[in-house]
Amino acid sequence: MTYLGTFRRGRFDRGPACACGHAAVHALCARIEREMTRRGFLGGALAGAAALGLPSLAGAQSAPVPAQADRPIAIRNARLFDGRAARLREGAQVLVRGRTIEAILEGAAPLPDGTRTIDAGGRVLMPGLIDAHWHMLMAALPLPVLMTADVGYVHLAAAAEAERTLLRGFTTIRDLGGPSFGLKRAIDQGLLSGPRIFPSGATLSQTGGHGDFRMPHELPSADGGRSHAERMGATAIVDGPDAVRRRAREQLMLGATQVKLMAGGGASSLYDPLDGLQFTAAEMRAAVEAAEDWGAYCAAHVYTPKGIARALDAGVRSIEHGQLTDEDAVRRIVDKGAWWCLQPFVADPEWPTNLTDPGSIRKQQQVEAGTDVSYGLAIRHKAKVGFGTDILFASPAGTRQQSRRLVQMARWYAPVDVLRQATSINGELLALSGARNAYPGKLGVVEPGAWADLLVVDGDPTRDLAVLGDPQRTLRLVMKDGRVHKDTLGSAG
Repeated sequence: MTYLGTFRRGRFDRGPACACGHAAVHALCARIEREMTRRGFLGGALAGAAALGLPSLAGAQSAPVPAQADRPIAIRNARLFDGRAARLREGAQVLVRGRTIEAILEGAAPLPDGTRTIDAGGRVLMPGLIDAHWHMLMAALPLPVLMTADVGYVHLAAAAEAERTLLRGFTTIRDLGGPSFGLKRAIDQGLLSGPRIFPSGATLSQTGGHGDFRMPHELPSADGGRSHAERMGATAIVDGPDAVRRRAREQLMLGATQVKLMAGGGASSLYDPLDGLQFTAAEMRAAVEAAEDWGAYCAAHVYTPKGIARALDAGVRSIEHGQLTDEDAVRRIVDKGAWWCLQPFVADPEWPTNLTDPGSIRKQQQVEAGTDVSYGLAIRHKAKVGFGTDILFASPAGTRQQSRRLVQMARWYAPVDVLRQATSINGELLALSGARNAYPGKLGVVEPGAWADLLVVDGDPTRDLAVLGDPQRTLRLVMKDGRVHKDTLGSAG
């Protein structure tokens, strides 16, 4: 009897008469793994195919992802916003080596031999933007398409949107619902261009909750039956602490950096009232315990004071939305040391709603009416507020709202404070993932040791956020992870 061995913790346990544990096979696996990098992925596949006697893949081409620089890069003659300071630092040079920032130099300080230089021309150099509430798989497709399309199409559309997101200047996103694990892996390996992803995986929803997108004819659910949204990994419908704990653990097993709970109603869901409470305290506590045991945390979609209180008492660390809150609930957020990820949900004549159901439109209008109040309370009580956009069920054209929503934040904050939220402050929020963070290091800042995520901008966004509203025109350089994804400045040396 022969069979392939069992793969455990990066090695093969050999079964009877099995060659999988042979040193030559281990060497081949190590070789392929080394070569499965950004541009080496295809080469690794070809090498493995040849070594195993498989047919050639002649004619195949690798994805056009920028190469990792083989020499240092210096961005010189820049006015630096470092993610924290209110004043720009004039005449700065930022030296990048590999994936991180090595040094910030003054004026014409000497550079290492062989350094490639990029002249910012006196423009503003700043950290890459961070969107702390994004849905990579669900942003650029209408809901009917997401609920019916082949999952392969959904993932391909998300890959295209990932590149557009990066070119808008968002070098990191926290994905709060959707099966983005594969996309994250492809981006991290350099197969695709896109932002860093902090994934949640499937959102956890009770029956009839904000994540239950089943049609009435699908009820009652058959034992063991799952809806299309569940099968594609967008949501998990769970009732009872044991079921919640199991599904939370599954998302963590897949690589979730945080677990997303639907703790109240929402505008886009058809059945649940906006003011309804979802998940019992025991159910939410089960998810929180699972996440904390894993070294992660829970974020909760919720709008109302009662829902916020229940989530915080259960140990949720990040409140998402909260536009129908009151002063007592905000005090509770602050007292618990929790984060509040608000979004600038305001009526915008340039971007009409993509909702069609009258009930959903009314719920959205309620949320919009509470947005000004919520930001006012957040500022008054000095809450830890993260910036997110939460664009859902739009189109490739509609996702351009991501930049516009950043600009809309000037309605409540000074431009430099908005930039802090979308860079260094959001970097602190993402650090809640602790050891589950696949990108240990500093995000959202320009300082030695931080990730080399950098933008060069026409205009001064610390004074006028509107310059970030048209990124195709005003973003002259986009660097992520030390790789230049866009450069209209040119370089020398």
